[in-house]
Amino acid sequence: MLSIIFSLFFLFSCSKPQQQSATTPKENLEKGSTTKTGSDDYNIEVFAENLTVPWSIAWTDKDRMLVNERSGTIRIIQNGKLQDAPLLEVKDVSSNAEEGLMGLTIDPNYSQNKFIYISYAYGNGNNLFVKVVRYKDDGNSVSDQKILVDKIQGTHLHAGCRIKFGPDGKLYITTGDATDGKIAQDLSNLGGKILRINSDGSIPDDNPFPNSPVWTYGHRNPQGIDWYPSTSIMYETEHGPSGFDGPGGGDEVNIITKGSNYGWPVVSHEGKKDGMVSPLLVFTPAEAPGSGMFYKSGVISQFKNNFFFGCLRGKGIMRVVVDANNPEKVISFEKMNDVNFGRIREIAEGPDGAIYFSTSNKDGRGNPASNDDRIFRIVKK
Repeated sequence: MLSIIFSLFFLFSCSKPQQQSATTPKENLEKGSTTKTGSDDYNIEVFAENLTVPWSIAWTDKDRMLVNERSGTIRIIQNGKLQDAPLLEVKDVSSNAEEGLMGLTIDPNYSQNKFIYISYAYGNGNNLFVKVVRYKDDGNSVSDQKILVDKIQGTHLHAGCRIKFGPDGKLYITTGDATDGKIAQDLSNLGGKILRINSDGSIPDDNPFPNSPVWTYGHRNPQGIDWYPSTSIMYETEHGPSGFDGPGGGDEVNIITKGSNYGWPVVSHEGKKDGMVSPLLVFTPAEAPGSGMFYKSGVISQFKNNFFFGCLRGKGIMRVVVDANNPEKVISFEKMNDVNFGRIREIAEGPDGAIYFSTSNKDGRGNPASNDDRIFRIVKK
């Protein structure tokens, strides 16, 4: 695979955004209101507000959304209304910095088994770990807890941890390096990896390393994964170094292939080394990608099969246009100029074909508005 490396300078000097008009969304946009964007095809509207650092979004049906708050609660939004009572309050969660209740996904056979999956950090002091847990969703509560993966090395920083089912029906889990870069190259350590397991926690027979959940390694802090529609081509977003562990910037978009080494901490940014996969895209200065999603339905036609990710430090959404004839090739990318709500974490496609995204302005690094944190949606007019 030929890797295509762009710098962020190239993004702003050479890439022509498809939406050109000035942005208008401000902090005082109220729930249910819309804002004129740079497109005649869609509006952006507030879907929910007064959340606490929403990390992941998933739907159990077209009218019921579940939202993970990093502080440890799974919230229910039913028919567009945020319910007072959470589905679950995770009692042993550690949520002091970047870590907390993170990943959330729904079983591919949810309509039959009602299984949901979460990932979260727990422990205290220097003894922090991340685990992945499955529950049965009983509507207003959960039952049948089953720990699928445990004792993933963690700290208050670089905890990962996105979880999502792939087109093969396997559960993929991104894990951070816990600020200890060397573990990303250690195949006996689950940190700095993408893991792949069966829905019951067992290890698939076709994993690349015998009796190991490790799918790929050499990752610093990956937090976004998704697959190009109707293929097994997997995209991933990953945070680059922050100064203490390397020059700032170097955020990555990668194509993930079985058993591959993505280089951290041996190489980063545009660095290359035999046997290590170079990024498809590199962003310097940092955007801090917190998610990743291919837009599949095409309800908003110009976005069909585009790859999107939320930018935390970059405060917005990055749109990546992928070549339909060769989905491992990027045609162009742009920061959406009508998303102006601060730090953006999750981005997900709803059953209605709208694009939902969450702010992360109450995470200690943002400037929250009075009704933050919020979930917005991009809807076709």
